[in-house]
Amino acid sequence: MRVAVLADVHANLPALEAVLHDVDARGVDRIVLLGDIAGGPLPAETLDRLATLGERAVWVHGNGERELVDAFDGKPGKDRNAADAAVCAALIGQGHRDRLAGLPMTVTLDVDGLGPVLFCHATPRRDDEFVLVDSPVARWRAVLDGVAEGLVVCGHTHMPFDRLAGGRRVVNPGSVGMNYGPAGAYWALLGDGAVQLRRTAYDARAAAARIEAGPHPQAAWWAEQYVTKPYGDADALEAFTELARD
Repeated sequence: MRVAVLADVHANLPALEAVLHDVDARGVDRIVLLGDIAGGPLPAETLDRLATLGERAVWVHGNGERELVDAFDGKPGKDRNAADAAVCAALIGQGHRDRLAGLPMTVTLDVDGLGPVLFCHATPRRDDEFVLVDSPVARWRAVLDGVAEGLVVCGHTHMPFDRLAGGRRVVNPGSVGMNYGPAGAYWALLGDGAVQLRRTAYDARAAAARIEAGPHPQAAWWAEQYVTKPYGDADALEAFTELARD
């Protein structure tokens, strides 16, 4: 089995479409959707596109899915993403909500040449926990306590990396739709005994125009912040370090 891992799409449909075109050209058997899929400017359209993947797609929930379902159900959010979740919830339908509700927090797949691989959004124990590329090994050991798999693939921080942590290999594919650093849509390809961190180029100006023409009330702001003028990796890492301390 060869597996493509797409994390943190954040309803950036143009970026997703570019990655899926790249994925299809590489004969991938499964596409793992690693959470935070629909929290962004084109949530319904993104979910509809991913639904066409059928059984090729393996869905994992992140904090974004939990928050979006809660907002759709009218449950008051208490975290910093509550307002954004409420906006996105107004743009999806019951069928979209039902697809996201009840998704697993972790999935394990046997990947050619790599063996059993555990996939999760943030960590195996929480969907909103911040663990970073430079987090101490002791922190990683605590987060991965009880995990049997030797390779763990996680998202959430939008930072692509591949490192050892307490005897386990941990990979983050980066973000498809909300990248930090050089332009592009980031993802990972697993199989044939290798892990490849990949970046797919797409037309940021055309993507921004498409996003701005969509239904999200803050579409223009979103396109500027995350497509045409994204944050640098150093700024993002500094912000996430503060969140990890909290």
